[in-house]
Amino acid sequence: MPAATAPSTPNASVYARRIARRATVLAATAALSVTGLLATAPTAQAAMPTPVSAATARTYLASLTVKAEGSSSGYSRDLFPHWITQSGACNTREVVLKRDGSGVVQDSSCAAVSGSWFSEYDGATWTVASDLDIDHMVPLAEAWRSGASSWTTAKRQQFANDLTRPQLIAVTDNVNQSKGDQDPAEWLPSRTSYRCTYVRAWVHTKYYWGLSVDSAEKSALQSVLNGC
Repeated sequence: MPAATAPSTPNASVYARRIARRATVLAATAALSVTGLLATAPTAQAAMPTPVSAATARTYLASLTVKAEGSSSGYSRDLFPHWITQSGACNTREVVLKRDGSGVVQDSSCAAVSGSWFSEYDGATWTVASDLDIDHMVPLAEAWRSGASSWTTAKRQQFANDLTRPQLIAVTDNVNQSKGDQDPAEWLPSRTSYRCTYVRAWVHTKYYWGLSVDSAEKSALQSVLNGC
């Protein structure tokens, strides 16, 4: 998704406050990392569904179709309807924010108004929901190029809102944006201790949904899995 642009002048002070808050949080995260206090996620932290083991992921990976990625022609995020209503006033995004956070409080519209979220990709902790994106582990555009272009819109909607597989996770918004639609041959979380879980989740998701992998992607996945 495109990076956010700076707000217009009337909102400049709001933007400045957000940047200042983010700088403070990142500085604190860096300081704690030095002392090892952020080596693992908080114990109260919930998480996405547990992916298959490394051994099972290696078996799954060996069975995936290996082929060059297809074209992005015709792709649109609108072809993957997402953040659909899950129950009551709660959509998929709010369900994941509640699941992945600690002490999350929601208002009558199901919006998260307070809580704490640990971003597995970079080790940062956030207390404002707007600082989080819900990442599609296998990005929508990547799925399109790996076989989803031939799916029905209904199936693409199921994929984009999949709460059963390890496909959705709340992470730092700009980290998600830096990932974009890249596969593991092009992008992996900077938090190296999470890479094993990341590739297990990637393979688990691709296997369940019958998506292909390209040769560079498969090699990168094998490399990480061999170290798990």
